[in-house]
Amino acid sequence: MNCEERRVLLHAFLDDELDPERSLDVQSHLDACPDCAREHAAHLALRSALRDEALYFRPPEGFENRIRATLASQGATERAADRAGPAGRTGAFGIFRRMPWAWLPAGAAAALLILTTISSWRFDASASRPTADELLAQEVIASHVRSLMANHLTDVLSTDQHTVKPWFSGRLDFSPPVLDLASDGFELVGGRLDYLAARPVAALVYQRRRHVINLMVWPAPRDPDSSLTAATRQGYHLLHWIRGGMSHWAVSDLNEPEMMEFARLLRR
Repeated sequence: MNCEERRVLLHAFLDDELDPERSLDVQSHLDACPDCAREHAAHLALRSALRDEALYFRPPEGFENRIRATLASQGATERAADRAGPAGRTGAFGIFRRMPWAWLPAGAAAALLILTTISSWRFDASASRPTADELLAQEVIASHVRSLMANHLTDVLSTDQHTVKPWFSGRLDFSPPVLDLASDGFELVGGRLDYLAARPVAALVYQRRRHVINLMVWPAPRDPDSSLTAATRQGYHLLHWIRGGMSHWAVSDLNEPEMMEFARLLRR
């Protein structure tokens, strides 16, 4: 089978739906074909991204108890109004009982009660919002995944730093540092323009064996130099540091020790 025929099987291979013979055939092809391996890695990245907990809403602690308490309070008030007779059905709940939507199904009524309860916990929810750095880390990962999925890894394809660096001239309002680390096992692949932190940035692409590393660089003139920080998100290793008025973010599925070595070489 050729690449196109095997790509049809990638989703089934990803979900372990192929028989052993075909699964081995696809795996052998991925080991030998960088293009198909990159596409497979993009599918893995997308699946990992969709499993990120940040995409799912988690109600604050005690929310269920508040809903139950509200339902119980309503029930007690209506029972008291029934015992008081017609005179006891005046006021807010009397009006509520006479409205047509008072006879909504229990699920819809519960939804209305949830909406009325939101104001009591909205400040608790805002306290758990991600920080600016966490949001930026998500942007960096999304950019990395897009570069693999859209087959748009580079705008300038070259292993020569003296070709890649001048390419950014006139396209950005700064000149990114571009280092040749091939002798250290991190080959420069090229570069591209990207958009992060509400501005155009330089994305320098390196490769370690079959692992792609995206290094995002942009000016941070007001920020002092910072030490290296590391994090893991959605199966990717993220490194961040500020040096010489430039903010650097490196992201890859490469193991953390080798990512740390990559950063050390850039910072030496």
